[in-house]
Amino acid sequence: MDGLPLIPFGPQATCTLDTCPLEWSVLEYRPSLGGNIAFICIFGVLMLTHTALGVLWKSWWFLGCMAVGCLTEILGYGGRIMLYYNPFSFAGFMMQIICIGCAPVFYSAAIYVTMSKVVENLDPSLSRFKPKLYYIVFIISDVFSLTLQGVGGGLSTSTSGSSQTAVDLTLTGLSFQVFSMVVFCSLLADYMIRYSKRRTITNTRLKIFLTFLSTAILLILARCGYRVAELSDGYMGDLIHNEPLFIALDGVLIALAVIALCIGHPGLVFSPSEKGLRVSDGSSQDGIMLQNK
Repeated sequence: MDGLPLIPFGPQATCTLDTCPLEWSVLEYRPSLGGNIAFICIFGVLMLTHTALGVLWKSWWFLGCMAVGCLTEILGYGGRIMLYYNPFSFAGFMMQIICIGCAPVFYSAAIYVTMSKVVENLDPSLSRFKPKLYYIVFIISDVFSLTLQGVGGGLSTSTSGSSQTAVDLTLTGLSFQVFSMVVFCSLLADYMIRYSKRRTITNTRLKIFLTFLSTAILLILARCGYRVAELSDGYMGDLIHNEPLFIALDGVLIALAVIALCIGHPGLVFSPSEKGLRVSDGSSQDGIMLQNK
């Protein structure tokens, strides 16, 4: 390394722990090796679980979104393990920023399609919009958000992480994702309030399904709010240097959301026998034909 300039951040970074102080790295800490391995294992198990449930209930869209989301999380935490061994690894940093940042978009897409089915089967007449618009509009918004985050990450890579425009694009993508989810939650709450004024949900399966699906939405929304705050000061802000906060408000919240989507899986109430829309026990309690018990 003699004669080479010490570059702590960017594709041409030359710093290592042997040549530069840890405080020069963008995170200013070595990510927890054990913690990141744990998250890789957790999301690996959850990916296999969602794969098994998706195959069992033939929920192909939901399976695809959840599996891609979990795989993206695994890649992101793999990037953090790279940062444990070399906190100056630009590839590791961009992997964790892009992959962990974008993964919840796939979970949201799964939720949007699922909720459109709920509205369609409970009572579409109570919805202010056609059920299909729930996933058409919000998936388009997710694609837009994902594109902004991806372009921001790519620009960071090409500019050695020095571009404020790259940070602004990523932040805009995250902010738009939060905005979209707030609008979605508002529309969902409005629909459920209108529905509850006409009927009482008594079916146990449907109650469990809606409870855990709603929980997942709120957890993802809270996590996205944290990421907006984290990036609001760029890569050099205080929040990005706080690993316990990252673990609690990103890793744990998203893991809990994915677990909630295992429990609140659409296969619990929708049957593959009718293109994933209904199951039949000969009754239509709560406006949706439900599995026995």
